[in-house]
Amino acid sequence: MAVRWLALLLCWSLPAGVGARTILFVGNSFTEGSHSAARTWHADRVRDLNGTGVGGVPALFEAFARETGLDWTVSLETAGGRTLGWHRTERARLIDRRWDAVVLQEYSTLDPQRPGDAAAYRRDAALLAAVFRARNPGVTIGLTATWTRADLTYRPGGRWYGRPPSAMADDLEAAVRQVAATLGGDARPLPVGGAWNLAFARGVADPNPYDGVDYGRVDLWGHDQYHASVAGYYLEALVVFAGITGTDPRTLGEKERAAEELGLSPLQAAALQRIAFEAQDRR
Repeated sequence: MAVRWLALLLCWSLPAGVGARTILFVGNSFTEGSHSAARTWHADRVRDLNGTGVGGVPALFEAFARETGLDWTVSLETAGGRTLGWHRTERARLIDRRWDAVVLQEYSTLDPQRPGDAAAYRRDAALLAAVFRARNPGVTIGLTATWTRADLTYRPGGRWYGRPPSAMADDLEAAVRQVAATLGGDARPLPVGGAWNLAFARGVADPNPYDGVDYGRVDLWGHDQYHASVAGYYLEALVVFAGITGTDPRTLGEKERAAEELGLSPLQAAALQRIAFEAQDRR
């Protein structure tokens, strides 16, 4: 056991390999892969700056990079239920360093008290971008546009109740695109929610988990109809990976190892890869 921990310590203390690029994920439970097997999946392959043992979407990104021969050192700083503003003020000492790419994921409704209000998001994304650009002016900043929450769409009282299942994701993506345009430089939207909408439209995923899941379709939501399922996080990771690296996610193929380990069928993996590829056109 002592030898194992010594090896881990040496691994973490050594600089990234020659040619390796660094990426930081900042977000909450939607980045962590919460309420699914993805949350702790291969947490040993990524650097959790909070030491909480999260693998999640960052670990999936690392797996895709490894399988396609790309050299990325992946780090994450996440906390469930938190906004980007919280990370900016409470975790500045952890994240204020040089990165080649940063992925920022805001709260699921943008503002916890005022769902759909993007004012705080615009402010905090800009302030974080300034921090990262001060360290590396050429940093790529990916802005994750998350998915429609079924609980806020199909249940009375929800902010998007009565609107189509695509509506919340469309609203979030519109805000993300505006922020990306304001930030300029290499700031880019990562249309995860748009990919979910495409999956609904193409018949790959079921758009309403409250009336049962149709045969042959995947359920992208988790058991709370709020977080994602393994399939939902897998699709999120594919979109982020394609958006940051420029890699065609279809090259991973139906025998992609992460999908197999997490219980997705070859057909499901290939279908979600196709959706992630199509979603890039929406950027």
